[in-house]
Amino acid sequence: MTVRVLYFSSLQDIVGQSEAEETLTDDREWTLGDFLDHLYARTPALREWDGSILLAIDQRWANREALLSEGAEIAIMPPVQGG
Repeated sequence: MTVRVLYFSSLQDIVGQSEAEETLTDDREWTLGDFLDHLYARTPALREWDGSILLAIDQRWANREALLSEGAEIAIMPPVQGG
């Protein structure tokens, strides 16, 4: 399964890009939580944001139990701050 990942704000600096295409090779159902664990294994500094990041799948807010589908767009955002 291939998904598109969008990183916003300071998370772009951590991962070194604003977006990426990820291919998940395990032939199983993936939840958003499984996918985050996959990302954290590769980019441990991203895990420091785990308690506060906002998540969306296909432009809809999502929780970690949400299932991913082929071609899904996953947005990973730091908490919204006012100014």
